[in-house]
Amino acid sequence: MGSLGRTSQVLLGLFTFSSCLQGGFCSRAHTPESSLHSRADETLPAYKNSSLCINDRVEDLLGRMTLEEKAGQMFHAMLYPGPNGTLDQGDDTRNSTDFVMGTQFLTHFNLVGDITDAQETATFYNRIQQRAAETRLGIPVTLSSDPRHHFTENIGTGFDAGRFSQWPETLGLAALRDASLVQKFAEIAREEYLAVGIRAALHPQVDVSTEPRWARISGTWGEDAQLTAELISAYIKGFQGDKLGPYSVTTVTKHFPGGGPMENGEDSHFVYGKNETYPGNNLQYHLIPFKAAIAAGARQIMPYYSRPIGTKFDPVGFSFNKGIVTDLLRDELGFEGIVVTDWGLITDTVIAGQYMPARAWGVETLTELERTTKILDAGCDQFGGETRPELIIQLVNEGIIKEERLDVSVRRLLREKFLLGLFDNPYVDAEAATRVVGNDYFARLGNETQRRAYTLLTNNDDVLPLRNVGADTKFYIEGFNATFLQARNLTVVTKPEDADYALLRLAAPYEPRPGGFESSFHAGSLEFPAEERARQAAVYAAVPTVVDLKLDRPAAVPGVAEGAAAVLASFGSSSEAFLDVVFGLYEPEGKLPYDLPRSNAAVEAGMEDVPFDTRDPVFKFGHGLRYADRCSDGTLGNCLVVQGY
Repeated sequence: MGSLGRTSQVLLGLFTFSSCLQGGFCSRAHTPESSLHSRADETLPAYKNSSLCINDRVEDLLGRMTLEEKAGQMFHAMLYPGPNGTLDQGDDTRNSTDFVMGTQFLTHFNLVGDITDAQETATFYNRIQQRAAETRLGIPVTLSSDPRHHFTENIGTGFDAGRFSQWPETLGLAALRDASLVQKFAEIAREEYLAVGIRAALHPQVDVSTEPRWARISGTWGEDAQLTAELISAYIKGFQGDKLGPYSVTTVTKHFPGGGPMENGEDSHFVYGKNETYPGNNLQYHLIPFKAAIAAGARQIMPYYSRPIGTKFDPVGFSFNKGIVTDLLRDELGFEGIVVTDWGLITDTVIAGQYMPARAWGVETLTELERTTKILDAGCDQFGGETRPELIIQLVNEGIIKEERLDVSVRRLLREKFLLGLFDNPYVDAEAATRVVGNDYFARLGNETQRRAYTLLTNNDDVLPLRNVGADTKFYIEGFNATFLQARNLTVVTKPEDADYALLRLAAPYEPRPGGFESSFHAGSLEFPAEERARQAAVYAAVPTVVDLKLDRPAAVPGVAEGAAAVLASFGSSSEAFLDVVFGLYEPEGKLPYDLPRSNAAVEAGMEDVPFDTRDPVFKFGHGLRYADRCSDGTLGNCLVVQGY
């Protein structure tokens, strides 16, 4: 079909979809098949007729599905592109895409790898949809993604922004405390997702960072539950729109009921971090963002791996926990959407070369069949990161699980696809993707936000912004390449004592862990080792030093605050952004999204589930200075805001 035909088909599909919306969804969940067919083209299955109401289409399709096809819908697997955008042929650790789609009937996939060529990714996505169309029922694929828009140098739980516009981490958005900006970011991210075919966001992460040592704080919105609730409501609206539809990206809010209170700050990806603890009896605080997300229209929610300790709930992982999923999330909070488990609860696997046992915390002794049963009984709809539909098929065939139980979940999953318009127009314009993804406007807003999110912690004698520097000004640097300064016609020296200023970009302290996957988690002590503290102090004593603390976690660094001439905090930013702030091309506008503790001992003395309870923090939540060098109109004196990068 030519481009004109495709355009006409899209417009017709959108018109009929809108007509159905205007007429309202069917008030009854089921309409007799004979009634459906009387209103549809007799040669067209009712579920493919876009003039019918969505509930009717869902019921028609559900009635046509085999047990095997239903089971396939209940798994959400990783999708690896093959060479040059072809379908993956698989290897010793995974089946081919053709097998997973054509034999196991999976249609929900999480895209693996960086996007470096938008057109190639969009073309690959169209190939995936074409393969889906070749299956018996032609159920389209829903493609999902972990966060892709944040400038980060640690991609253990996300991806490099690549060709997408580059923004600070969500902590940086929280530092700016601007819900309208958060919604604008989400709308831009939605457009870039849509351009390449991504229709489900495996985010936002709304855990509240009450335990500062936890390794996943970089993806949160900080320590304040109310601020998190306000901002993620705007985030969800930006991705989904006022109502889920063909121009929406559905969101997966995680990790219920909040992953922040990890025992000793360890993470439940790993056996030593399986426990979530509530010594302050403060679970309700962690539920505040989830209540806001549900009120904002959250479509899907993901429980975390952890098991609750010292509560009324069974000490088993949250996705195995009926008290958490059914009693708390569905019955008490009223959530009616999809519950998808976190990745890898049934099957042992290898990630980045590291053996990873199934995260079946509290039920380690159960068989794979028993784990699957317990997850279904808990009330979950979909198994994340697994490709084991044969387990569900066996459970039904052996009478352990009724097929009607599958129908409850499959109905939810299919309805989401219909609402997203995937049955009526699953393809994207691959050529247009290049014009949308990373366009100049999106890139400019992302780059500006990186700079604005900088947070000024100290500024002794108003040393910042640096003025009157030139080719004869000498800089000692750490943490970024000298070419960034040389491109600005500035001189770099190799010893602090030879410099006029030192510029240091320091990663927040952590204790390195072994393993290909585990090493990407920044956990352990929040303090620099004694030797590193002494090394830094020598630099501070030798030359006025500006430090950029890259705060993917709340560092305990009183020595930096006391010794450096100025300290900036950043939450995902480029070296160019850092220099623009140092030289006054942009002013730091951020405020800390969490306390910065005085010591690791102060954190250990606190309670994992209680916010703002470390004694005598170096800087408190909300701290953030502004530059003093201002003109009468409030602008920065002698500054020129750059428009391009």
